[in-house]
Amino acid sequence: MRTDKRILPFILGAVAMLLAFFIWNSLTKKKDDQVQNDYYIITNQIKKMNKMVVMEQDFSSMQKTKITSELFGGMLPSMEKELITFTKTNAQVSYDLNKMKIDVDSTNKKLIIRELPTADITIIPSVEIQSMDDSFLDRFDQNDLQKITKSAKDNAYKTVNQERLRSEGRKQLLENLDHIFVLAKALNYKIEDHTGQIDSSKL
Repeated sequence: MRTDKRILPFILGAVAMLLAFFIWNSLTKKKDDQVQNDYYIITNQIKKMNKMVVMEQDFSSMQKTKITSELFGGMLPSMEKELITFTKTNAQVSYDLNKMKIDVDSTNKKLIIRELPTADITIIPSVEIQSMDDSFLDRFDQNDLQKITKSAKDNAYKTVNQERLRSEGRKQLLENLDHIFVLAKALNYKIEDHTGQIDSSKL
């Protein structure tokens, strides 16, 4: 009888310890599961973003070129030939999002923006000959056409306002990042910008 009285408290204590362990394990496991789930949702959203954020603009221009030539050392009246070219220019600003550095601190529930990618600008002009006015004695040769085409392309590069294009591309990049910010806020994550390039009102 005395033995039963000694064993009973031990058994009750062991049961209480097991119960406390299972309750604690269940609560911490749920918390860990939630943390892992939040981390997966945010990182998956980042991966789903396009590799490249691209802003495109198209420009077009006409260029008239006149070349005056003297025939037979000026013994005959000079002749003039004329060429009109149409230049279509495609300008792109792109960001390689693989170069963006974002840390997800799931323990402290923070989304840390450490580095944004730099812009890559690509300008692609294409030149078409719209009309050519020359004569049998004074034809446009290949050298003429190459010089005129190069001149048209050089003018196209100068026409593109790269700073404006870069600025508009940056706006597009930040709009894409807004999708991540909205998701992070919904999961009660605090957003920290270490780049100094993001409007604080969006954080």
